Amino acid sequence: MAKRTGPSNYQLGLLLDQLRPIAIKSKFWKRVAEEVNKPTRQRREVNVYKIDQFAQNGETVLVPGKVLSVGELTKKVDVAAMNFSAGAKDKILNAQGKVLSIAELLHKNPEGKKVRILG
Repeated sequence: MAKRTGPSNYQLGLLLDQLRPIAIKSKFWKRVAEEVNKPTRQRREVNVYKIDQFAQNGETVLVPGKVLSVGELTKKVDVAAMNFSAGAKDKILNAQGKVLSIAELLHKNPEGKKVRILG
């Protein structure tokens, strides 16, 4: 079996470098770092209708993977993820929500309070 060398994506490597010191103190960010460090094929893909189904209005949702555009979003939700499809971004912004990267959420909320992981 081949030895795993870590992510080849430069931006993902930077994100993991930012998460490591915080993950020591916070169980939430430790879990996020573990999920983000998975191989691409094992990362989560969440459709917009799942966000609408499980998130509360005004809540922040973190997807350690990609957000896809199937379904409708009727709630104002801030969504942080590694990647977004173009349609998913449009639907989140049209519902008055915000689209964030995981690094932006890390700087905005270093404690990880009141954030729901979906996927």
